[in-house]
Amino acid sequence: MDDPEIKFDIDHVEHSVGGFGGHAFRRLTHVSMSLVPVLYYTRGEDIAGFFSLTLPELVSYVFFAVLAIEVVRLRFGIVIVGQREYESKQISAFAWGAFAVCLALLVTGMEPFASGTGIKAGMYGFPLIFGLTFVDPIMGEIKRIKHDLKMAIVVGMATSYIVWVGCSFWLGTPLWVCILLAPLTVLGELPPVRYIDDNATMIMFPLAGLLLLSPFL
Repeated sequence: MDDPEIKFDIDHVEHSVGGFGGHAFRRLTHVSMSLVPVLYYTRGEDIAGFFSLTLPELVSYVFFAVLAIEVVRLRFGIVIVGQREYESKQISAFAWGAFAVCLALLVTGMEPFASGTGIKAGMYGFPLIFGLTFVDPIMGEIKRIKHDLKMAIVVGMATSYIVWVGCSFWLGTPLWVCILLAPLTVLGELPPVRYIDDNATMIMFPLAGLLLLSPFL
């Protein structure tokens, strides 16, 4: 997640609370979000049932909780270890990521995307979220270390196709959908939008493409 006002090749370690340790913590947190769809599609019903909620209700409540925390954080200008300094005055990358992940889970739980049971029900949710959790850190580190945007795009595209096509073999996601949507994950990392973090666009771009393809699924 790069500050749009900072060149892509800047070392973001210098702008992270906690220095390199904070930067590493942010990357680890980013990758660990890949556990969200695993828990959602394997234990989601049990977790929601524990709170006497449906799965969609659980997702919405989780987002509203994140939103409430974000409002308090912004009110007092708080930044924690791993966050960037500029996030004290704008919505954090984590909050944007939480919004996009929750949106992906809600949308892919609707017809015509909801098919199969258990982990197979995540044939669209998994690649959407895995695209964010794995492609973004890889591209970010290449830009930080190599200062090479073209290399970041090429490696990011390869990683995105591995994620999407891998989900085709693993979960039965239609291969033609994977071929079309994998580039949109990478595209979501590129636009220098001032207030919308790429944690959101890396999911929202392919999700929008999926919605446009829904009549053909």
